Amino acid sequence: MSGGPRILLLGLDCAAPEILLEDEDLPTVRRLMEAGRYGRLESVVPAITVPAWLCMTASQDPGSLGLYGFRNRPDRGYGPFETVDGSTVRPPTMASQVAQEGGRVVQVGVPPSYPPRRVAGVTVGCFLTPDTDRAAFTWPPEWSDRIRERVGHYPVDVADFRTVDRTVLRDRIVEMSRTQFRVLRSLLAEEPWDLAHFVDIGLDRIQHGFWRHHDPAHPDHDPEGPWRDVIREYYRHLDREIGQVLEGVDDDTVVMVASDHGAQALQGGICVNDWLIRRGDLVLEEEPTGPTPLGALKIDWSRTRAWAAGGYYARIFLNVRGREPQGTVPAEEALAFREELARDLEALTGPGGEALATRAYRPEETYRALRGVPPDLLVYFDDMRWRSVGSVGWGRLHVRENDTGPDDCNHAPFGAFVLAGPGLAPGGEVEGMHLLDVAPTLLSLAGREIPETMQGRVRFGAGGDGPGPLRNAADDEATVRERLSGLGYLE
Repeated sequence: MSGGPRILLLGLDCAAPEILLEDEDLPTVRRLMEAGRYGRLESVVPAITVPAWLCMTASQDPGSLGLYGFRNRPDRGYGPFETVDGSTVRPPTMASQVAQEGGRVVQVGVPPSYPPRRVAGVTVGCFLTPDTDRAAFTWPPEWSDRIRERVGHYPVDVADFRTVDRTVLRDRIVEMSRTQFRVLRSLLAEEPWDLAHFVDIGLDRIQHGFWRHHDPAHPDHDPEGPWRDVIREYYRHLDREIGQVLEGVDDDTVVMVASDHGAQALQGGICVNDWLIRRGDLVLEEEPTGPTPLGALKIDWSRTRAWAAGGYYARIFLNVRGREPQGTVPAEEALAFREELARDLEALTGPGGEALATRAYRPEETYRALRGVPPDLLVYFDDMRWRSVGSVGWGRLHVRENDTGPDDCNHAPFGAFVLAGPGLAPGGEVEGMHLLDVAPTLLSLAGREIPETMQGRVRFGAGGDGPGPLRNAADDEATVRERLSGLGYLE
């Protein structure tokens, strides 16, 4: 191991600050809070698992990485999106910086890490791993056999998440988490390490499966239901597991517990492509007989001006002349058309006519750089309380159904963090912490160099609490014009 404090980053995918930071029955987390700093952690746009964990460790926004979601448009054509994996993009990260300085790394379940990332240390694949029973899912490969010998089947995700048997679902998620924590503890005990990063994906899964039973704000909440305590119990399970991990860690370790985004009650879905069809901006060659994925239908691109991708948020794409193969929107009119769409999307109301806090993000204002093929707009419906339904043929704008299967919660733009360790005096709750601040702050507290590519600021440690770079804002007019030109709007 190299000199200086070690770094232990324990990721809880989808951890909600109102539970993690407020539940008094989480004694391990409370001890860390009392010993250091804690607060809400603003996520990136989009606030989803991929790319958020990579953005955290690289301290670069999604535009700079060219990752605008779990699946991305590979080119300006009309073909299917490509799915992200561990080989899609490999920016400088905390792990590569520690390794460059001669340190050793342990990573378990950090998305995206399939194929397993080659590191100076050990990597165990994340939920993207297709098979852990026959193929290697670790680096170095021999750790795959060691793990199988110790735990048998190693689960990277919960099997049959859509099962109607809630007892089976809960038990599978808890057992998966226990197995993953067991492997983490083994690695920390047996391998030399200077940086360890673990992500528990089970919390995300249990909240998507049981949030309606937990949250009175959910439209289908049953306060007397048999599953009302499942989510709270899972947080307590995590608190116990974290406590066991910390028992094997010395005092000369910077410890952070953090989530990539939060969670909130899913109110329903907004059929964004049906809305575009009503406006005449999306034209189909055939009418669906019922809810149908957009990709399964023939689109008349010669008359289409815009289309959308569904998910926890919406991505709007314009069909720009000279940019897309059959573009219809003149480049000189694209900005005005985009502003019209953004204005009308933000004006959409709920099913009862109530106002929604919808925000349309312009990529050139949201990101430092635009790599890959960015959407023309990213839309959070009612601050992500409503998801974007990409399929068409629903016959209405608002639906209670989810076009990808049962789901109780949507993501929330703020996760949480708790940070303690040597050189960090107790300071209580902190405001203004951003997900991009995590890597430079942890590296600084460990006395390590911070790569020039990192965009966040050091919040604590040497040079901490500096003004930091502006985010979600244009640097200056010339920069914005350059980005708009890259989007194909300007000559």
